Amino acid sequence: MVLIPSDLPASMRADLTDLLEHLPTMAHGKLIRQVLETILRMMGREADRLDWKILNYALLDMEQGFQIFYPYRHIRKITIFGSARMDPDQPDYQLAKQFAQQITQLGFMVMTGAGGGIMEAGNLGAGPDHSFGLNIQLPFEQGANPVMTGNAKLINFKYFFTRKLFFLRESDALVLFPGGFGTQDEAFESLTLIQTGKADPMPIVMVDHPGGNYWQGWDTYIRQHLLDRGLISPDDPSLYTITDNVDDACRAVSSFYRVYHSCRYVGDRLVMRLKCALPDTAIEVLNQEFSDILAKGRIEKSAALPEERNDETAHLPRLVMYFNHRDFGRLHQLIWRLSQLGDHRPEFEHPEQK
Repeated sequence: MVLIPSDLPASMRADLTDLLEHLPTMAHGKLIRQVLETILRMMGREADRLDWKILNYALLDMEQGFQIFYPYRHIRKITIFGSARMDPDQPDYQLAKQFAQQITQLGFMVMTGAGGGIMEAGNLGAGPDHSFGLNIQLPFEQGANPVMTGNAKLINFKYFFTRKLFFLRESDALVLFPGGFGTQDEAFESLTLIQTGKADPMPIVMVDHPGGNYWQGWDTYIRQHLLDRGLISPDDPSLYTITDNVDDACRAVSSFYRVYHSCRYVGDRLVMRLKCALPDTAIEVLNQEFSDILAKGRIEKSAALPEERNDETAHLPRLVMYFNHRDFGRLHQLIWRLSQLGDHRPEFEHPEQK
């Protein structure tokens, strides 16, 4: 029973009552009802103006993001992070531009923070038709770059947290070039979310220019101060790839999705959707090599489970397993292994589609 505040005007109470009565017949009516219940509960409690401003602007940020991304939901998007202070004559700028150009030629789209430096290079390489810009107003260095200014796919966010939500929600891969605190923040937050299972598996690629050691130095820190002390798992470095070659960076992204499509949990089972079925011999290889990540049972082939009957991926073959919810580095290794074991016929060579 939803309690409608008694101090609302009678006409508004009538409209809300009518809406609640029709929710059971609406798509996603249960979720819409939960949203309305949350707002109505807040109306019945003490909340100051700042509380409502935060809620309002956060919802406006999300509404804008949902609307702009929806038409492109079936195209994989690659987020490029890096310094806003990188000049066009610097090698990392040129490398980011080259990467964006090559990855969009493979059919992917590119997302950046819409600012200057590496972000501008990414949008410039991808071109306005294949670019998104997730901008946020800062006291310095964050006006939209010339490529994204006036672009219908430029989103201006009020809050960092809603902006980060869309970066992770819409990204199918993260490609990082050298940068400052913001770039490091994105790298560590993304790794943390994937390592803890709060974000879906995706490739994270860190790109140095030839002869550069920005990410190699970062990796040395990770191994000496985190891995050697037992603060991360031995397989956690498998969550990222370091390269100084644009072709290798593009290959790391596209090969990740050559066979693997996406995953979800159904009860306590991890369901991994695939773009092509695997032969029984490949399933045996997976069980031999990755039995350590299973809480029980085996990795098995499956069609869509009954709980997935309304899923738009219901036609895709699946792997089903009781994943131990812990070894996400090994889970990434399994996904890379799929690309070696799967069918490489031309009709399956569209990793940019989802």
